[in-house]
Order: sequence, then C-alpha cells, then structure tokens
Amino acid sequence: MKNLQGKVAVVTGGASGLGRAMALAFARKGMQVAIADLETAKIEATVAELQALGVRALGARTDVSSGEEVDALAERVVMELGGVHLVCNNAGVVPLGLAWESTVADWQWILGVNLWGVINGLRAFAPRLIAQDEGHIVNTASVAGLINPPGSAAYNVSKHAVVSLTETLYHDLALRKSRVGCSVLCPAYVPTGIADSERNRPGALANAGAQKSAETLATERMLRKAVNSGKLSADDVAAAVLAAVEDERFYILTHARIKGAIQARMDDILAERAPRNPLAL
Repeated sequence: MKNLQGKVAVVTGGASGLGRAMALAFARKGMQVAIADLETAKIEATVAELQALGVRALGARTDVSSGEEVDALAERVVMELGGVHLVCNNAGVVPLGLAWESTVADWQWILGVNLWGVINGLRAFAPRLIAQDEGHIVNTASVAGLINPPGSAAYNVSKHAVVSLTETLYHDLALRKSRVGCSVLCPAYVPTGIADSERNRPGALANAGAQKSAETLATERMLRKAVNSGKLSADDVAAAVLAAVEDERFYILTHARIKGAIQARMDDILAERAPRNPLAL
C-alpha cells in the first residue's frame, strides 16, 4: 500500500503502547483511524490526539476475544469512516508462568486476547479487504513467536500461533491471487504497558488464591526490567510497521540482535538436538 492518504486504518489495543504509536503514525500519513481497546479514558484521550492531527477518528471499547464485539467494530468502522484498508490486530496480554503452572484462567485469557483476537480480526475484516482487492493486515506477534524463552509457555504458544496463522494467511492470499498484503510484527522488548496487562484481566478469569512460584516471580521482575530498558521506543516500532506496509514486507523484525537466537533455534531443529535457552545465547 503506497498511497495511505485518506485510507482507513483499524488498530486493536490502540489506546496505549504499540497500538497507540501505530495509530498516531498512520494519522500523520493522513489516514483516518479507528482504535479499539478496553480502557475508556485512554480511548478518549487517544482519539483526541488523532483528531488533533486533522484526521477523522473513532474509538470503540472492544473485547477482541469476543467475535461479536469485533464484528460490531467492523460494522461501525465501515459505517462511520466509509471503509477499511489497513487492519492491525495488535491487542495483547502477557501473564507469565512455568509450563505446568499457568492456570486454566491464564490460558483462556491469553489465548482469548492474543490468538482469538487475531482470529476474530481476520474473520471480521479480511473478507472486506479481499472483496475490494485492496488492503493490508498486520498481526502483532512477538519474538516469542519465533523463539521460546523459559517461564512464558502460554505467551509463547499464543505468539507462535499468530506467526503460523499469518504465514498461512500469506499463502492463502497468494492462492487467491489477492492484492491484499499481510505482515507479522515480531518485536522484542519495547517500553510499553504490556508488563502491566493484568489491569485488564476480566474478573471471570481472575486467579484468586493462585500462588506464583519463585521462578515466575523472577521472570516477572526480569520482564518489567527488560521492557522498561528497551532500546527501541513504541514510535520506532510503529515506524517499522508503516514502512513494512508501504513496502509490502511480510516479516517485521524490529530488534536485529534477536536474529542470533532465531538462527540458533532453526539450527537446533535441523540438527535434531535439544533446544538451547534463547536468553542464554
């Protein structure tokens, strides 16, 4: 998509962090922008920022784990902004835990947002883009969709699934000979609010009384420190996403230093040996 001026972008998780940065980057390109999130005050503040850039914008409180709510979002975007051209399935959460430690509630929450959020976004928006034979889809995964750090089994599973889904989407679009493009975003640590995603956990999926192991508590401390000290900002990642959309590039690997760990995993697979810890490489 070379000409973004006047086109319509949708960003889930768009009221903070990477989503907010993407929404603002698209608006600066002259795009109309719809953001979906759970935090009403942040939605309103971000919509005001977008409108201050001189573009039409709307915000919708949306639980992306609900197919009905994402369908309603798609209907509203088309009705109020006149169409849709760029879809960023970006909402994400990150409860941590050892592979046997994550509760059923943890699994339901993380897969509901990180995986079903993308599935619902594809179901609601992809047919519209394909019908008009124009548009681009960006699915936010993570480097945890390409490697498997310890202490984050559910998160790794959700992000590997997003990478797999997006790669298959690419092949399916090619099979259809569609002009719709797609990309998968795989950033490493970026200073955002992702480490505080528990604030948005639904009460029905609360972990009342669950005890965290010493290993999980240590992983949480490490994650918070790594996120807060990330070298690239959310704006840097948003700029990379924008460039990938304009260049129709599939993989968006924002942190070059992580490629060594990705290569090590590929080598371990091909050599049929046990996987090395990517955080120790």
